[in-house]
Amino acid sequence: MESSGKPHRKPTAGSKAEKKKEVKQKKHLQTPAERGAQRNLDLEQKKLHVPLVDRTPFDPPPIVVAVVGPQGVGKTTLIRSLVKRYTKHNLNDIKGPITVVSGKSRRITFFECNNDLNSMIDIAKVADLVLLLIDASFGFEMETFEFLNILQTHGMTRVMGVLTHLDGFKDNKRLKKTKKRLKQRFWTEIYQGAKLFYLSGIINGKYPKQEVLNLSRFISVMKFRPLIWRNNHPYLLADRVEDLSDPEMVRNNAKADRTVALYGYLRGTNLKENTKIHIAGAGDFNLNQLSFLPDPCPLPTRVGRKSLSEKHKLLYAPMSDVSGILYDKDAVYITVPGNFTKKNKEGGDEKDDSDSDDELEERTVGEKMVFDLQDSKNTLADKIAESQLRIFKDSAPVGANATNSEGGERRRRRAVFDKQNDEDDEGDEDEDEDEDDENEEDFDDDEGGNEKEEDWREEQNGEEIPYADTDSDLGSDDEEDGYEETSDVEHDEEDEFGGENIEDDDDDYEESGNLKWKQNLTEKAASSFEANKRTNLMKLIYGEDGIVPETNIEDFEDDRLDSGDEDDGDELFTVVKPSNKRRRMEVDSFKVEVLDEELKCWDEEEILECIRYRFITGDEVAKANGEGEEEVYGDFEDLETGEAHKAQPTESDESDKLKALAARKAELKRKFDAEYDNKSDEEGETLEVDGKNIYESAKSDMAKQQQLNAEEFADDDPELRARVEGYRPGQYVRVLIHNMPYEFVENLNPAFPVVIGGLLATEDSFGFMQVRIKKHRWFHKILKTNDPLIFSIGWRRFQSLPTYSILDNGGIRNRMLKYTPEHMHCLASFFGPITPPNTGFCAVQSVSDRSESFRICATGVVLDINKSTEIVKKLKLTGVPSKVYRNTAFVKDMFSSGLEVAKFEGAAIRTVSGIRGQIKKRLPKPEGSFRATFEDKILMSDIIFLRAWYPVKLKRFYNPVTSLLQSGKNEWQGMRLTGQIRRDMNLKTPLRDDSKYKPIVREIRRFNALKIPKSLQADLPFASKPKLLRKQSKPTYETKRAVIMEPQEKRVYSLIQAINTVKNDKIAKRKAKQAEKKSEYLRKRAKEEEKTAQMDKVRRKEYFLKQGQAEKRAQAAEDRVVKRRRKED
Repeated sequence: MESSGKPHRKPTAGSKAEKKKEVKQKKHLQTPAERGAQRNLDLEQKKLHVPLVDRTPFDPPPIVVAVVGPQGVGKTTLIRSLVKRYTKHNLNDIKGPITVVSGKSRRITFFECNNDLNSMIDIAKVADLVLLLIDASFGFEMETFEFLNILQTHGMTRVMGVLTHLDGFKDNKRLKKTKKRLKQRFWTEIYQGAKLFYLSGIINGKYPKQEVLNLSRFISVMKFRPLIWRNNHPYLLADRVEDLSDPEMVRNNAKADRTVALYGYLRGTNLKENTKIHIAGAGDFNLNQLSFLPDPCPLPTRVGRKSLSEKHKLLYAPMSDVSGILYDKDAVYITVPGNFTKKNKEGGDEKDDSDSDDELEERTVGEKMVFDLQDSKNTLADKIAESQLRIFKDSAPVGANATNSEGGERRRRRAVFDKQNDEDDEGDEDEDEDEDDENEEDFDDDEGGNEKEEDWREEQNGEEIPYADTDSDLGSDDEEDGYEETSDVEHDEEDEFGGENIEDDDDDYEESGNLKWKQNLTEKAASSFEANKRTNLMKLIYGEDGIVPETNIEDFEDDRLDSGDEDDGDELFTVVKPSNKRRRMEVDSFKVEVLDEELKCWDEEEILECIRYRFITGDEVAKANGEGEEEVYGDFEDLETGEAHKAQPTESDESDKLKALAARKAELKRKFDAEYDNKSDEEGETLEVDGKNIYESAKSDMAKQQQLNAEEFADDDPELRARVEGYRPGQYVRVLIHNMPYEFVENLNPAFPVVIGGLLATEDSFGFMQVRIKKHRWFHKILKTNDPLIFSIGWRRFQSLPTYSILDNGGIRNRMLKYTPEHMHCLASFFGPITPPNTGFCAVQSVSDRSESFRICATGVVLDINKSTEIVKKLKLTGVPSKVYRNTAFVKDMFSSGLEVAKFEGAAIRTVSGIRGQIKKRLPKPEGSFRATFEDKILMSDIIFLRAWYPVKLKRFYNPVTSLLQSGKNEWQGMRLTGQIRRDMNLKTPLRDDSKYKPIVREIRRFNALKIPKSLQADLPFASKPKLLRKQSKPTYETKRAVIMEPQEKRVYSLIQAINTVKNDKIAKRKAKQAEKKSEYLRKRAKEEEKTAQMDKVRRKEYFLKQGQAEKRAQAAEDRVVKRRRKED
């Protein structure tokens, strides 16, 4: 419809017109180059944001891509198509997280979000990218807007829209309009220019390859900005859960608490052991054990080309049926496709040899292994019992049950090797393996020399560090930290294997010159050890191999070894306990072993006197005879005498002080120059520090600090580093939790996310929080104080009772509100776990509500975390005057006792008419009455009221939402409203007598008439004089007099009366005739309307019959389309 109004005319005068003229003039003055430069600067300023520390590790964890949408929009089909695109795998059953390798430096974890509030809230807290699926044939659904509002409160991540079910549009024009309309609405909710993809249809159960390829490319190159909450908290999305409880305990008590292990990639910040964690939907727990595991889906290494090879396209989905392996809550199921059962030969089912040979060639390695396992007739224990071991080449094989029959003296050989040179440790692995093979071949000829062994034992007693004779006695690779490791195995040399022949062979072997590397081993190893040894303080503090630091020294002292006390056993291998001497060196390799002979010299008095001056309690004479003790020890104070001693300054000390002073002055000058020399000019340019603006300098400072943190722990052992700084993000960790409720394991459903969030030190305590809250504009009801709400703050979801308030009187008083305002923010206070300020939250009334209306009832942000808060509500006390004087009155019925009056002495009171007053003193009788003064005289009929404030006591109520412990995840129900309970139990609302409306009976007030003296009335102007006349008490002359007409007047009056009579008769006849005509017309009109109604009824019946048949056909066609889609999904 075209507008009939006048066209809009732009204003030619006024403030707006003047501003537009100024803008045009500036544009005309600028050249195109200047305008381009200005535009580039504006774009740069738009890109700037508050710099955040990027805690993404070198090997980042997989990005979490959440596929969100209502039921039936194609979430499963999209995940199946994307997994097929990345890994060439077909997934039939999609449950839990699915991790794929999408590129050389990126992995992706897909998760399908269920259509319930609990899942949407948990996924919004951990998702890095959200694929928002929209059914184009239906339009936006309420769940889509609910999820977007949840995202906005918990941190807006990257969102990409995907339109599905576009194949239902037959008209291209209608399809184009629908795409445009949905895109504009999507841009309104996200931002202008948000990416929206279109999936036209389904081909063989998947979306078209080209469309999926375009979507996957955008996902692979997407960049993410760290969110504040996730940048300060560790968390992980569990992709596997195992129940490690004792089966016997579970069998005896099925409801006993369980021990559960959860696996997943660590994200956010570092996570340490023995920290508090929160499992969303289960509660708070103690992290009993934390360990990192090998990455099940690692990134490819040394990929030279652009694209990944097939072996690098990995897929890890433990809860889905990937490669026939399915992880359940208490078992692992392996599905073997095809027929892998060997057939019986007697039954004639076994095939011929030719057929079996052909089959054998076609089988894969895994299939052959399954068939070979079926051929085994003996168990593993039987095979071990029948196995034999040949120690030497010429020796007889030894069985598992064989024992040494000859009981000769047992010789033990300890294999201890120190750290070799760094160049040897950095050799190629392949060369080391080749050398090990050669040494193993020569092992037989290099063993068993008795004379050589005795020489070695003598050398061991004289030297501090013993060494092994052969490469086979070498220790493990743990010697890189400078420690000495003792071998756990010693060989029996003099037994039935014939040591003399071996000795002869060994002598020949040495004469051939092949053992030149053994020459001067002691000197070489000692020099290498002294040059390269390094004390690992981390292992010294935290222990090694699970040794508690407090017990290190005690264990080492209690562990003693005496070679002569060992019993001669018949076993071939014996475990050797490390010596006390060695263990001391492991604790502190800087300790020097001092012999007892060297300590005897300190018994002499002369030697003790020569070092007495080194101590503060020494003799002053000895101190004066000392040489240079002041220079050695510097200034000190004698604690016994209180005398201060100062060392004489030397030239080196003065030069050091001058250098330190010069460095301090240079640092202060640099700071001064950075603060004042590079300031911005008057035109408002960006501040610069050292040639950089503030934004770049802040980013560079963060990068430097991050680099320093990385360099600090770069050379440490991974386990020790994890103990000190925690496990880093990107590692695949195993979280062990004790005392887990059995419902978590019994009701485990992989389709629902298990989010494990780390809690900071301050987030473990409880108290009252003050938040700024606003009722959502789409929620259909206002919120009432002390009505239960379910809050989602941080990792937690819990139910509490909020009390709403608002600041009035300039922010001095926090006044309670019974209901939330309609279109403005207010304050709310409730009891719950302490959360840092500026943390966003959302609130819902029920997570099990499935109504069609909008379910997010409020959003807000945490303001204060004070554990106590004060809220007051208004209290009005009313009273009436008992006696009234000029400006004083006695008031009663306001208080009940004199003590209450004493509390409110000096309080301001007021009458309904607006006269202000003040409470003075109480009166003895009646009880509770008092004397008050007013600014004017009041009336006996006035009502006096006192406006006071009463503190409100907040309720301590905290009920965590434990949806993961329920069999029905979206059926959790907490505290209900009173109205809901009455409605469920069919109870009537109780009605109290004092709540009923009573008729108000007011006495009629009679006011005295206004009396103005006559003298004053004479002086008043006419407009101000009273004009109220009294009612005549006596009849006037006009009412009493009689009227007598003349004869002529009588004739005129009679004629007029006759004419009026004739006129009235004609009018009556005319009205009667008109009424008769009207009644006849109405009868004819009624007959015509009756005929018309009958015809309309017939036509309406025919029309609606055709319309109903058409709708029935359309509904049947739509049902067929829905059934087909469900089958395809």
